[in-house]
Amino acid sequence: MTTHVLPEHALPTWRRAVLKVGSNLLAADGAGLTPRYAEALAAFITASHQMGREVVLVSSGAVAAGRALLRERAALGPDLAARQALAALGQAPMIALWQNLSERPVAQVLLTHDDLRNRRRYLNARATLRELLMLGVLPVVNENDTVAVDELKLGDNDNLAAIVAALVDADLLLIASDVDALYNADPRRDPTAEPIGHVPQLTPQIVAMAGGSGTGVGTGGMRTKLQAAEKAAAAGIPTALFSGRDAVTVKALETGRLRGTLIDVAGNRMQARKYWLRHAPAGGGRVSVDAGAVRALAGGRASLLPGGILDVAGEFHRGDLIDIVDANDRPVARGLCQYGAAEVRRLVGRHSRDIASLLGYSYGAEVVHRDDLATLSTGESEA
Repeated sequence: MTTHVLPEHALPTWRRAVLKVGSNLLAADGAGLTPRYAEALAAFITASHQMGREVVLVSSGAVAAGRALLRERAALGPDLAARQALAALGQAPMIALWQNLSERPVAQVLLTHDDLRNRRRYLNARATLRELLMLGVLPVVNENDTVAVDELKLGDNDNLAAIVAALVDADLLLIASDVDALYNADPRRDPTAEPIGHVPQLTPQIVAMAGGSGTGVGTGGMRTKLQAAEKAAAAGIPTALFSGRDAVTVKALETGRLRGTLIDVAGNRMQARKYWLRHAPAGGGRVSVDAGAVRALAGGRASLLPGGILDVAGEFHRGDLIDIVDANDRPVARGLCQYGAAEVRRLVGRHSRDIASLLGYSYGAEVVHRDDLATLSTGESEA
């Protein structure tokens, strides 16, 4: 790949940041965990602490660490159970690596999609992380790969970092990887590719510049990093992409200089609750609604009433996050349902005044209250 002079510019002012570190930095060349690149990143965290700033670390590397510990045995297969076993084995050495490099106590926080989908658990996780920061502890967040089915998908820690950034009201999302910037073409294949220093707003054209999946021991690629940046931007949080392998680049962060790509925020910060409703993983339950309900929900000021519901799919309980789609299965909104799936099926197409007589009780006239609902643009990703 052709060597490029990377653009350098000022980082946004920040007091609290989320730093995501990929597997390709912690398990370079597939040889197990190594402090080779982690040392400079840990020094940046220490310098940030000394300046009165707070950092939450989202760290990959557990699966790679577990695989390295078993490298002299027969290789485990690619199935989910094997990868979950490797994650369980690798969690301890991954945390030990960061503790050995940190001046502060390190606390491991394992999250799953269920923790982010359930409002109570989401708020509990938020409170825990804030308390750890107040105590001067370095939280190291990872996904609970040992028990969660969905957490080992491509680039999930990139998106987890964006969700954590919103969770703790961070001012900045920092993504360190083995890629030094966003390019206008794949620099591995196109020697004329040029780095992009500043992205004022993510557009479909910008996203199209991202390559495919990553290489080596990591599971992420540039596309997942842009997905994470998009989620962060929706919460009013800019994202910085940079190479964690370049010590000069990492050192420059201490003085507020970025050698990489800054993805800026185009609009105002979305309300925290609406952001969570929009991006937290749903449990699979969904209701389809008629055209009148679609129009009513589009303004963001209406609740979903049983009369506008056409059908119910999947199973869910009272308080679960569900997807709301139109008659053509296009996303319309997401929200917390006040009734379970079996109850909503009995209410399809009925008037709100009939709820008590049909069920024998009522939790309210709305199936999804407007305060618990976030609208989506047509075709928007739910992830």
